[in-house]
Amino acid sequence: MTELIRARGLRKVYGTHSRVEVLRDLDLDVAAGEAVVIVGQSGAGKSTLLHLLGALDQPTAGEVAFDGVPLRSLGEKALAHLRNTQLGFIFQFHHLLPDFSALENTMMPGLIGGLAHDDAAARARAVLAQVGLAHRLAHKPGELSGGEQQRVAVARAIVLRPRAVLADEPTGNLDSATADEVHRLLLGLKREQGIALVIVTHNEQLAALADRTLRMVDGRLV
Repeated sequence: MTELIRARGLRKVYGTHSRVEVLRDLDLDVAAGEAVVIVGQSGAGKSTLLHLLGALDQPTAGEVAFDGVPLRSLGEKALAHLRNTQLGFIFQFHHLLPDFSALENTMMPGLIGGLAHDDAAARARAVLAQVGLAHRLAHKPGELSGGEQQRVAVARAIVLRPRAVLADEPTGNLDSATADEVHRLLLGLKREQGIALVIVTHNEQLAALADRTLRMVDGRLV
């Protein structure tokens, strides 16, 4: 499989007087279409790593490259375009906009990316149908169950057909049956669309379904 994400020598240090080293000379390769799960204790640096891979933060040292292009070589406009079109993000808390419908929330990446309203709406309808929510387009987050809200978050993450999805405890707030449903959805999208998945989770069932499971200990992957 072709390498899509490459991290080399990543270090992340917070603070100046009282310095906390969260990541220590970390290396990671993720292939196109691969599902990688990262497990580890809280505070081990898993979320920090996702932020660096997704160009949401900068490393103290080291380098992240996406499809062979070092992220540090890109300006802010190019990084924003990368995050919008090539990467999808799913978090433990769905971060849906409460005053907007499922359809409108899912349209947002397309509208931000400059799609015409009708085109963004058509793409959003198609992907919401794909995640089983064709009948809930007009419902706002407060009118949806927890599992439905997270499925909208998944739809929003994949509406522009990104090449990689980064997920941080995507089912941490869901009951086991609903979590299994979201797991199957994510892995099905990986198989059908060739999306690379990097997932941080404590869920052992999800870890068992991945192509690779890595454990983070003291800022390194083992």
